[in-house]
Amino acid sequence: MSKVKIYSTGTCPMCTRAKGLMTKWGIDFEEVRVDQDRAGLIEMSRVTNGARTVPQITINDKWIGGLTELTELHMDGELDHLMEE
Repeated sequence: MSKVKIYSTGTCPMCTRAKGLMTKWGIDFEEVRVDQDRAGLIEMSRVTNGARTVPQITINDKWIGGLTELTELHMDGELDHLMEE
């Protein structure tokens, strides 16, 4: 089973959308609220090479990007492949 992590904030509509899509697609994920967790913010910065926007998503500790990249991976059929790894 793949490990999915979504770095988010409580006021981000794109984060809400990303989490909703993951739930719709039956993908379990861990949410890290970077607005409440300084260590999570530092981790997000390290994993994403300094990204400052949310959501940021990792699958098996590999950074895939944000909502746009998540949607593109799903539409291209590559998300299922990443989830199988």
